[in-house]
Amino acid sequence: MKYCHISALVFCIFFLSLILSIHARHHFHKKHRHSHSHKSSKTPHNSTFDVTKFGAIGDGITDDTESFKMAWDTACQSQSEFNIIIAPKGFSFLIQPTIFTGPCHGYLVLKVDGTIMPPDGPDSWPKNNSKRQWLVFYRINGMSLEGSGLIDGRGHKWWELPCKPHRGPNGTTAPGPCDSPFAINFFMSSNLSVQELRVKDSPQIHFRFDACRSVHIESIYITAPRLSPNTDGIHIENSSDVRIYNTVISNGDDCVSIGTGCYDVDIKNITCGPGHGISIGSLGKYNTRACVSNITVRDSFMQMTENGVRIKTWQGGSGSVSGITFSNIHMENVRNPMIIDQFYCLSEGERCSNKTSAVVVSDILYTNIKGTYDIRNPPMSFACSDTVPCTNLTLSDIELLPDQGNMVLDPFCWNAYGDLRTLTIPPVFCLLDGFPQSILHNDIAHCSRDS
Repeated sequence: MKYCHISALVFCIFFLSLILSIHARHHFHKKHRHSHSHKSSKTPHNSTFDVTKFGAIGDGITDDTESFKMAWDTACQSQSEFNIIIAPKGFSFLIQPTIFTGPCHGYLVLKVDGTIMPPDGPDSWPKNNSKRQWLVFYRINGMSLEGSGLIDGRGHKWWELPCKPHRGPNGTTAPGPCDSPFAINFFMSSNLSVQELRVKDSPQIHFRFDACRSVHIESIYITAPRLSPNTDGIHIENSSDVRIYNTVISNGDDCVSIGTGCYDVDIKNITCGPGHGISIGSLGKYNTRACVSNITVRDSFMQMTENGVRIKTWQGGSGSVSGITFSNIHMENVRNPMIIDQFYCLSEGERCSNKTSAVVVSDILYTNIKGTYDIRNPPMSFACSDTVPCTNLTLSDIELLPDQGNMVLDPFCWNAYGDLRTLTIPPVFCLLDGFPQSILHNDIAHCSRDS
């Protein structure tokens, strides 16, 4: 009997412990679930802002600027991690020149699935607004501009201004107001993505990135007529860590232009033409200092362009262009496939007179560049400064043949030092050997990443 009382007591203690344990686990799981639910409702992962919900009409006539600005400001202040502003398909939104300002709390996506466009020409432009820019994104850290829609720059009336090349009386260039807006401007921004967009007919440059870092441009399609003036596709300056991939550009100026202050730029799989090719420069205008380094252009196609890959500098400048690679590029009927022009000039008279200083061009690699050239110009032209030679130009696997006929033009060199790693077609005999003494003790080329 004694042992029975003990057994019953042990059983009761075990049963009570089991009940308490189950109750404790139930309370913990309930509390745990409540904690997660509360956190999720407080800060959603994504938030969406449709501009039509902010009053945008999208008929191509009504001014939708304020609706876009309200959608931007609301998304910018949102606490969500990702904030998506949508310009929906089936609408055409008229937007006046506007600055969209950051910084914002989360990552912003401007998704253009419809059409956005500016006022139609100089006479429709707001009188108190700058005619130098249309849409500006300023001090943004983390943004994507994307979508299946169209950004239509409506540039035709701007291109017909008498001040534009060959638009004046009898094909002249007449004096008068000539400011024309860049379409899309990113200024002092970082962690940017532009992808899968169609952009056409900007009054001037289509995309401009100034003082930006970590820029990724992917799969965009830029078009403007062959004779549209100054309609560069993508222009970058004072920017670093820039990647431009898998993009098609046809226009009336450079497909991609790289200005001063750029380094660590990778350009890959660009289809360019018609247009003026891919250019570094122009640099050193008005005796300014220019620094460009570590630029790669590769795996690209140039078709019926004025230039292929070009470096252009003004006399009188200083600084340097160095560490440039042009690789795996196919040319089809290109007028100047490979060109360095240190006598670049658009004006007549005093401003284009000979000067003793120049931006130094050095460490330029051309490899696997093949195709055909327009016989109006030689396939290779390295016109370097009289006083500041180009140095360390390296050529490998170059095959350039005339697009018509059998006459192969000789390459042109002036004060250019370099070497051939392989035989070239046509043969290059004009490069100078060695390294010029005039460069050894010259600090004109010194550039740092802070220059």
